[in-house]
Amino acid sequence: MIKRFLLIALCCILGACSGPDGAKPSSNKNVLTLNMGGEPTYLNPLLYTDSPSSTVVGLVFRGLMKVNQNLDMVPDLASSYFISQDGLTYTFNLRRGVKWHDGEDFTADDVVFTFKTLLDPSTNTVRRSSYMINGNPIDVKKRDENTIIITLPEPFAPFLVSMGMGILPEHVLNGKDINTDSFNRAPIGTGPFKFVRWESNQYVMLEKNELYYGKPPKLDSILLKIIPDKNTALVALEKSEIDLEDGLLPKDYERVSTNRNLWTYRHQEMAYTYMGFNLQHPLLGEKKIREAISYALNRDAMVKSVLGEFGQPAYMPASPVQWSWPGKSSVTIYEYAPEKTMAILEELGYRRSTATGLYYNGQGELAFTLVTNKGNKNREKAAQIIQQSLKQVGIKVTIELLEWSAFIKRLNQSTGPRGLEAYIIGWSLGIDPDAYSIWHSSQYPTGFNYIGDRNSTVDSLLEEGRTETNKVKRKGIYRQIYQEITEDIPYYFLYHADVIGASHTYVGGLMKNPGPLGVIDDIEDVYLKPTLMR
Repeated sequence: MIKRFLLIALCCILGACSGPDGAKPSSNKNVLTLNMGGEPTYLNPLLYTDSPSSTVVGLVFRGLMKVNQNLDMVPDLASSYFISQDGLTYTFNLRRGVKWHDGEDFTADDVVFTFKTLLDPSTNTVRRSSYMINGNPIDVKKRDENTIIITLPEPFAPFLVSMGMGILPEHVLNGKDINTDSFNRAPIGTGPFKFVRWESNQYVMLEKNELYYGKPPKLDSILLKIIPDKNTALVALEKSEIDLEDGLLPKDYERVSTNRNLWTYRHQEMAYTYMGFNLQHPLLGEKKIREAISYALNRDAMVKSVLGEFGQPAYMPASPVQWSWPGKSSVTIYEYAPEKTMAILEELGYRRSTATGLYYNGQGELAFTLVTNKGNKNREKAAQIIQQSLKQVGIKVTIELLEWSAFIKRLNQSTGPRGLEAYIIGWSLGIDPDAYSIWHSSQYPTGFNYIGDRNSTVDSLLEEGRTETNKVKRKGIYRQIYQEITEDIPYYFLYHADVIGASHTYVGGLMKNPGPLGVIDDIEDVYLKPTLMR
């Protein structure tokens, strides 16, 4: 997903309207206005867990490494790196002359401070597991002001990917409580854009970093608006109140593709959407119940109804774009068979009421609540289809729609059992298939293992997959992980949605054939074309 923000008087942005031949009105100056969809939580690379925050963090902060359009990890705050023959020691030579947004020098001390803070048990982060290998932490030392030595307790295949995490400024945060400090709403980084302002439920404003070590950004500023509703975002795009939107609904593709002022694009994304079951819940924690639910759902028909031609069914916790994808035939799929649903429920002792049409037992009706975020029309529609499908086989589903920030707060509850029975959300995936923080039992309740999954086989395979450096062998390990997970049904996998986006023709510097990382390669290359005169 793409996200960004600005530094110009807000009235100039909100009052924008389309110029002749799709030109950007000159009153907007050199400001890119975008929609990040929801309210951020923490503008801190160690603490955030949601995509709106990720958008801001990605513009404000930089890590030692970054991913390029070929999905390779390349140096960023590091100028180069060297790996020892045994694969345990990484030497990072830091880029010289880098400045923090407040003008202070970036040094090796900042890197040491960042990882020391990350590994501190008092830091409320879900990212610690990416720097702990089988329970043992990485060791980060400063050799000199421009060199960092990181030693691993054993080989760790995703290590360079984990070095993409943003680095924090020691001179700003040393001695402070990182979990509650005001820095989390007003960050200082080394990225191409500087934080200016965050107006809750409205926007985040960023401005060009004149001290940036890389290519100078062509934009003066970025305004990231908070528009959760997709229909509202479309209208804002058409009125030039936002310049680019990459979260359009399938139903709107034809509408935007015939607008001469817009350039429309689509691409696959490394992500999937799913319905998660709270495995600590007395009802949904029972595998037979999850089986019954799965048999009652027609995944293919649901995806066609929700996405049309702009996506495909999901069957496992991986994307077809990832190298670890083993193919649909490699995993267990509970195909649509509602007669099996009713057979399972009756086998479990449920009886169907002739009055209500619902199954019940001594504890009451067979029912659960399904939660998702308000404004995401695809998820709302999927929830409605699930509700209708399960009603037909005697299972009652109540849908609860929450504002994004309230939804994320419920998911990130740090104690178990969580107050969610079932929910619909999606995972954006990394270029490495390691999913320890999502599936390992140690990651509940303070990690991404929101459902409380405890599977000792999956735990062992996840540990093996991280420390095996042979790619062919790793693919075999992840194939086993996907099979084990799909057989147990902790999630009901829904779909891989294509990204559908449109940009005003006055926005330049975009990828004409976008890949999984999106339409923007380097934000520094994006610019606004001058107003066209008739």
